[in-house]
Amino acid sequence: MATSDKQNAKYFQVWRWHFYAGMFVAPFLIVLSLTGLGMLLTANTTGRDLDRMAIDAPTDTAQTEPVSVQAKAALQALPDSTLIQYIAPRDDKTVALFRVQNTDVSYMVAVNPYDASVVKSFAADSNLYHTFDDIHGDLLLGTVGDYIQETTAALTILLILSGLYLWWQKRRSVARMLVPTAPQPSIKRHKLRLIHATLGSWVSVVLLFFCVSGMAWAGIWGGKVVQSWSQFPAGKWGVAPMPMSIDPNAHDMHDMDMSAAAPHVHGAGAAPMPAPTHGEALNHGSSKDVPWVLELTPMPQSGTTMGTDGIKADVPIVLDTVDKFARESGFVGRYQLSLPQGATGVWSMSQDSMSHDIKNPFADRTLHLDRYSGKVLADIRFADYNAFGKFMAAGIALHMGTLGWWSVLANVLFCLAVIAMSVLGYVMWWQRRPSAAAGTLAAPASHQPLAISKPLLAVLLIVACIFPTAIIAIVVMTLLDVILISRVPSLKRLLK
Repeated sequence: MATSDKQNAKYFQVWRWHFYAGMFVAPFLIVLSLTGLGMLLTANTTGRDLDRMAIDAPTDTAQTEPVSVQAKAALQALPDSTLIQYIAPRDDKTVALFRVQNTDVSYMVAVNPYDASVVKSFAADSNLYHTFDDIHGDLLLGTVGDYIQETTAALTILLILSGLYLWWQKRRSVARMLVPTAPQPSIKRHKLRLIHATLGSWVSVVLLFFCVSGMAWAGIWGGKVVQSWSQFPAGKWGVAPMPMSIDPNAHDMHDMDMSAAAPHVHGAGAAPMPAPTHGEALNHGSSKDVPWVLELTPMPQSGTTMGTDGIKADVPIVLDTVDKFARESGFVGRYQLSLPQGATGVWSMSQDSMSHDIKNPFADRTLHLDRYSGKVLADIRFADYNAFGKFMAAGIALHMGTLGWWSVLANVLFCLAVIAMSVLGYVMWWQRRPSAAAGTLAAPASHQPLAISKPLLAVLLIVACIFPTAIIAIVVMTLLDVILISRVPSLKRLLK
């Protein structure tokens, strides 16, 4: 075979893989982009948990009710409930949020911090943001949907690499790949290809970045591969060894008063909750409140001889004093305070960009406090993260558009570009189909050899090895294309 024929064969092979990957991936990319736009809109208008609800602030905004009084009002709104979490107001004109557990249902209660009146109560993770988030994460299909989305991201990487190769073969210059230069093609489909490929050249690096950062949340590549070796060792937080300084069984978890005059922080009828063993236990539903790198890290436990100076020994360790300690320790504005669960549970304070608390991911901070001694068991900051943990902290902020309005605008433009590329891909396919090919997919390279070239095979193997879900997809696509389609006349006619 002549060199030009070999080059053409290679080009058509890559094009065929690009076609098949695009046919599978494009619908999911459109869904991901639309739901991403939905989350961007709701997070910056109503807030992820309606935390941007405005209130009429008095002239003297320093006169707020104690957090314990606000919490008591939240608990009274839902009798026999348990206080799980306090989310401080974003600013002087927004509500405070309290997460409470009532039987098996978790609720969010928005409270006016100036008069402790309940503004609104609603089931947690039930608003529009979380609906978009659930679709974005697993298509409302649970584990199956999570695997589908992970496979989509893996094949998108194949789509990006093959697309860049195809466009390079046409343009032979990075500048010409990025700029739609004259003369304009006379064929309408070629004009659409120019737009499709130019958009792809611009967003390919960002899309690749989004795929990697998104898959780090997924169940296989994220949870089983990179996240497991990105966790902190147990000894980082003094989990082991753990010399006990008190007998946790001698302390009732209900003995945690809201203030000197207020009743218990937990509802009288609520069943005690077990102490979380790993950071991911502090996530609630589909919400990701714990930084990625800390999700699989073992939690510290109260009742040990570990810890450094925290709340003074003569100060009661209650909601108000813990909040005061958090403020004195540098938590400003919105932050999250999770109450101890179980006899060895800890007070957990966190503030990170992933949870929309702050804009700067380099200011991420998670602090754990012993519920008995008030000592600081862990104070984890961005500088303590490992390399991939830092990548994820910064990457998620870019991915979610939490860095400010410029990042929101950049994400909106990116999502629109991905939708446009996906739609144009289908339009080009439809226009390319010969009239005689009605009822077929009219895949490219119908008369070219289907054997996979060594360079293409190398790319496929690299993608498959790095991203396990891609292995199944690539094997299935290969078997369909090389073995089944070529041997079954009806499929050959459909996909020719």
